[in-house]
Amino acid sequence: MNEFLALSVVGIVYGAVYAITASGLVVTYATSGVFNFAHGAVGMVAAFSYWELSVNLGMPVLASLAVVLLVEAPVLGLVVERLLARQLHSASTERALMVTLGLMLVLVGIASTVWNPETERILPGFFSMDSARILGVNVSGQQMLVVALAIAVAVALWGLLKHSRLGVAMRAVVDDPELLAMAGASPIRVARAGWILGSMLAALAGILLAPLVTLDITTLTLLVVNGYAAAVVGRLKNLPLTFAGGAALGLIQSWAVGYMPQSWQSWLPGIRTALPMIFLFAVLLILPQDRLRAIGRVVTNGVPRVAGLRESVAGALALVVLAAVAGGLLSGTAIATISQGLVYGIIALSLVLLTGYAGQVSLAQLTIVGVGAFVMGKVDGGGSWFGVLAAVVCCAVLGALVALPALRLKGLYLALSTLAFAQGATYVFFDNDHVFGSGGSIAVGRPAIAGISVSSAHTEMTVLASMFGIAGIAVLAIRRSALGRRLVATNDSPAASATIGLGVRTTKLLAFAMSAGLAGLAGALYGGLQGQVGANDFGLFSSMTLLLLLVICGVRTVSGALVAGIGFAALPVLQSHVSWVSDLVGLVTGVGVVLVGRLPNGLFGSSPVHRRIEARRLARVYTSDPITADVIQDHANA
Repeated sequence: MNEFLALSVVGIVYGAVYAITASGLVVTYATSGVFNFAHGAVGMVAAFSYWELSVNLGMPVLASLAVVLLVEAPVLGLVVERLLARQLHSASTERALMVTLGLMLVLVGIASTVWNPETERILPGFFSMDSARILGVNVSGQQMLVVALAIAVAVALWGLLKHSRLGVAMRAVVDDPELLAMAGASPIRVARAGWILGSMLAALAGILLAPLVTLDITTLTLLVVNGYAAAVVGRLKNLPLTFAGGAALGLIQSWAVGYMPQSWQSWLPGIRTALPMIFLFAVLLILPQDRLRAIGRVVTNGVPRVAGLRESVAGALALVVLAAVAGGLLSGTAIATISQGLVYGIIALSLVLLTGYAGQVSLAQLTIVGVGAFVMGKVDGGGSWFGVLAAVVCCAVLGALVALPALRLKGLYLALSTLAFAQGATYVFFDNDHVFGSGGSIAVGRPAIAGISVSSAHTEMTVLASMFGIAGIAVLAIRRSALGRRLVATNDSPAASATIGLGVRTTKLLAFAMSAGLAGLAGALYGGLQGQVGANDFGLFSSMTLLLLLVICGVRTVSGALVAGIGFAALPVLQSHVSWVSDLVGLVTGVGVVLVGRLPNGLFGSSPVHRRIEARRLARVYTSDPITADVIQDHANA
């Protein structure tokens, strides 16, 4: 009995922290309609800032808390609302997700630059030496403080949202800001108050969580992600259910430590760590579909022109010729970087199919790639075309299986489900010694071409360019086909597509399967290029970074996929020459996402050059109407 009570106390403490951070998410979402994926990163920055002031600089604890919670956090919330959130009021749900993901990478990059991740830091708890005995269990002062603060936050938020003019305005601003303005309240001020309050709650959760775990940038950022499950239990609007979800999650995670069978923990060593992600995935599937309705708005963007067959074949041949010529001129390091970039470009092409055409946001694409690399390494000695075929087929099946429970989800909830899948797979599969062995990696070979082994880096780059070209031709062919039109129609309006009998669920299932199959091909090629692969090659942050780079370059374009892939490979090389920045990849990617606000289709889907090319093409079509041609050309030159 004492063991049960002790585990319950620990679970309630963690559940209280999850509830606090989830309440901040709920407040932000309720006032702006934007789910802040950077919420955990805000808490992480606050925890490090508090350590800097209280431990490194020796400021008094209360003064440090006041600076972080009452100055830094509100200012950060104010800046985010003014520069990012306000621009997302009329944006689609997918675009809002990308911007907040980019903000998370910016904050992680800034924190990595200011506080060296290699340096060990310890943040002492509050009242850590004091304790009390409750029901036969020793409860520390830190644990009592966390629970008391969670209760205080719950009561204060309930009173604010239910019994104050500001709270009523905060609940009304998303539904109809114009009507709220007519009632005499400023929608901008109300949304600003929501972001400030959400940022303060994130900071409080980060400071409370840091003494319980290590003060690590990635750990803190992802641990606060556990609060997403509690927020979803509350359907992003119900605070009592949110706090109940946080408590339930903390208890389940704690009880698993003491009562989970040892055989499970032996074969699945990461199962306890993955429980919050499993909980999140289960909650998304269990809640009724009509309750899972993220706030979205109809947004019309110009669709990038789709290249014809001749143009796509000519572009692929030009890429192969360029790779063959450049291979004789570039250094070995440059060839290796471009080869990696071509493989990443194929991964980006799989996202063009899934996200660009079908509108399905996936944060688990590199997880699928990792499975493809694993299958390649295990089939027929790890270096045959049978392994490539097996990787494609297995990943396509896996993509379909992942899609089956997620078919009822869209937008925000689909992104959360893929995030849960990616993190769960990391803990249970990639970090499992029974899968990758005690060394944490497996060897992967290169398949021979026409019986000849590809041993030259120059030749391999040319082969990879050919593979990208073929994949690009296939993706564009799918876009021009009836299936491609179904994908785009489903993206534009699922309700209208279902009304005319297009089969929305079947279309989504095909999109996931095709995209995963292409990612499996990229995984086999990546494994052969690297020689061996491990869990660190397929992390969640890498999936996010590649997706965001693709959004910046053009999520609906093959050229955007190529540039995003090469950029993803080149940024770490550039990082080695910029030693004063610890996370250049995250900073560049996150800052670049701001462009999404002005260029919804990315650099290669909305650039003036592309607009002029399209205008000239249309002008040639309308040559029989000189007035129309002149109007089109004038628009292109504008």
